[in-house]
Amino acid sequence: MADETMRIYRLVPDAAETDPNWDLAEPAGEVVVRARSAADARIVAAEAEVDFLDTPAKPGDGVSTTFASAFRDNKLYRVIEDDDSTFPREGPRAVLDGIARRNSVRHGE
Repeated sequence: MADETMRIYRLVPDAAETDPNWDLAEPAGEVVVRARSAADARIVAAEAEVDFLDTPAKPGDGVSTTFASAFRDNKLYRVIEDDDSTFPREGPRAVLDGIARRNSVRHGE
């Protein structure tokens, strides 16, 4: 897939700060990614978060939390293609700005 065309997408929080869906994960702010599609942009952003399997507090072997990322929820984040981006379209799928292995798992307070 070396000749694959990538696009630049911005994932923007779309729900109000009082939306109860944020109880699952705190907003990470705007995130810029290089991805194949809008759906792939959500996956790229979710993969940049710390998965529960990456922490010492594992719920059980083989249980991942990547599927539960707020980035994958279209009620929480809107995906916008950024045609005017200063980031190059050439390169691997990646988060270009916004988060760096953020721990999205909420802990009791």
